Amino acid sequence: MVTPGGIVLKVSDAGRAARFWSEALGYTPDVERPWLLRPPAGWPLLFLDEDDGSHLDLWAGADEQDAEIIRLVALGATRPPWDYADDADHVVLRDPDGNLFCVVSGS
Repeated sequence: MVTPGGIVLKVSDAGRAARFWSEALGYTPDVERPWLLRPPAGWPLLFLDEDDGSHLDLWAGADEQDAEIIRLVALGATRPPWDYADDADHVVLRDPDGNLFCVVSGS
């Protein structure tokens, strides 16, 4: 089963957004990746991205990703054309309303 692992929020200024959201939510910026905010406990992580649109990351075990993608497509998700990096650990899908989300492997 996939679990919500992170929310990706499109922002125009990651530094400004990190200051706002860390104070608003009580999250802590990651030392090496200040655009990644960690909650006080549990999930989800909040990723601040100046390039990609807002979306939800769902995490699946490394050996479960393919089965979860098949299951989600059977539920009505679609797999849009997407240019992936060679080392991509995720697959981009659209829900029945057209919202993007990713199924990330190995989390």
